[in-house]
Amino acid sequence: MIRVILSVIEIALLSALILAMRCADYQDVFVGGNIYFVDADCYARMTRVQMCDAKPGVIVRHHAFENFPQGTTPHTTAPLDYLILGLLLLLKPVAAHALDLAGAFISPVLALLGGWFLWGWSRRMKFRYRWVTLLLYAISPILVQGTELGRPDHQSLLILLVTIAICAEWRLQNPQAAGTPADAIREAHMALQARAWSGVGGAAWALAIWVSAYEPVVLFLIVTATMFLVDRQALFARDRRPGWLLFAAIVVAALLIERRIPSFAIFQSSAVFKNWARTISELAHVSLANPVWLRWCGYLLLITPFLIWIGLWERKRKSDSTSKSKSEAPLLFIVVLLFATYAMTIWQARWAYFFVLIFAVALPALLEPIKWRAAVWIAFVLSILPILRDWDETLWPNDAELAGRVERRNEAVQLRDLARNLQSPEAHPFLAPWWLSPAIAYWSGQPGIAGSSHESFKGIEDTARFFLSEDLQKARKILQNHRVTWVFAYDAERVAQNSAAVLNEPVPPHPLCRVLDRTPSQAPAFLIFSAQNAVCKLYRVVER
Repeated sequence: MIRVILSVIEIALLSALILAMRCADYQDVFVGGNIYFVDADCYARMTRVQMCDAKPGVIVRHHAFENFPQGTTPHTTAPLDYLILGLLLLLKPVAAHALDLAGAFISPVLALLGGWFLWGWSRRMKFRYRWVTLLLYAISPILVQGTELGRPDHQSLLILLVTIAICAEWRLQNPQAAGTPADAIREAHMALQARAWSGVGGAAWALAIWVSAYEPVVLFLIVTATMFLVDRQALFARDRRPGWLLFAAIVVAALLIERRIPSFAIFQSSAVFKNWARTISELAHVSLANPVWLRWCGYLLLITPFLIWIGLWERKRKSDSTSKSKSEAPLLFIVVLLFATYAMTIWQARWAYFFVLIFAVALPALLEPIKWRAAVWIAFVLSILPILRDWDETLWPNDAELAGRVERRNEAVQLRDLARNLQSPEAHPFLAPWWLSPAIAYWSGQPGIAGSSHESFKGIEDTARFFLSEDLQKARKILQNHRVTWVFAYDAERVAQNSAAVLNEPVPPHPLCRVLDRTPSQAPAFLIFSAQNAVCKLYRVVER
């Protein structure tokens, strides 16, 4: 009974910490009685969910709301769409703005499920320092960012699925972790457990690949290649067959349901695409000297190579020649994953979610050789000081940061008010800066020329050329080619600088974006000034 009570207390405390961290941005999400999402991709996702809600069972394979009129074949897939739709169905009877509310809370809910899974898995593995994993999972700023309130993004689902897949693989490679004796009944029970974990792992890997055929594919290949080199017989053992069968079944089902080949547009070599990618934070490089590593992981990251060396040496010393490879396999595969994701994060910041997740999962095993618990916990508490400092700046920002947040909230509110003017049962496409386009499309129900996905970079390029243009005939031609009805003029300096970065061109002396933003009376004759507020100006396109 006492163990049950302690378990309930542990789960309650862990759940409260996970939700508190992920809902810390609630003031930026719930503004003026409405719900706002944290980035442009989230609005694109929610437009997909709108389409699924309007026609249940539909699989969204084409985005007509971006890169109009061609549209895009998106890399986003159905699983997260229908998870949000499922949460929407639960919220509809009890909440107003149920669609937006489901989108806002889906990622914290997935983070909570991941925390519960880690709690149960680490307990079964009997890790001495399992709460190191749980605390780091709960408070690491990068993991919080990937699963925060108001961020209905596929990364939150990937974090959950990859967590399950890696932990299942670890459990399969370490069957004696629970300390069961090797009698006949216990062996049968362990074989049954192995089949269950194999099924869980195979399903998690396949679902993750269905959600995104990028990071999960790379991680799955690394795990499989490592296991093949260490113990190829175990990789294809009878106990693993349920996992392989489930993996194959789900991948085939995904291909049949989606009916399209995964997009690899992120690897394009177009000059304009590369220029645009440099403006995206998740595609940026993270240098070795960047202090953000410590803000993600804490100071323990600095001694991780030493901990790995100690762990491998300790296992090598304890293992005999016949069981050597098997005893080292669990730690070896997680170390390979750790170094691989570290290198990938240096290349692209989007890999940080998985690097920090694997780092958190690996820490108890790396700390296992240290028997003095007090020393480990003192070191851990001191090591998370950079993380706590980051949270201090987030929760209690300075005056400049607070003013910036208030300004962004006001901008979102006013942009939404202006976008609602476009609502109509007929299609009236609009042209706006690419990072604003998904939100305007979601609020107005109208298609945009640009978008925030890498598949819509042709529309992004044309939008940038329009805003930088000094040749009115070329600007008009862009509007005609895309059948534009409305043009949004935003902060001229920001639009000019971003458009110049996308095209890798200098800002001309008199770009059109500056005319539309600052001197509406001098706008070209084919653009009629229609509305404005403190954030944007709205022009209607006319044929003259």
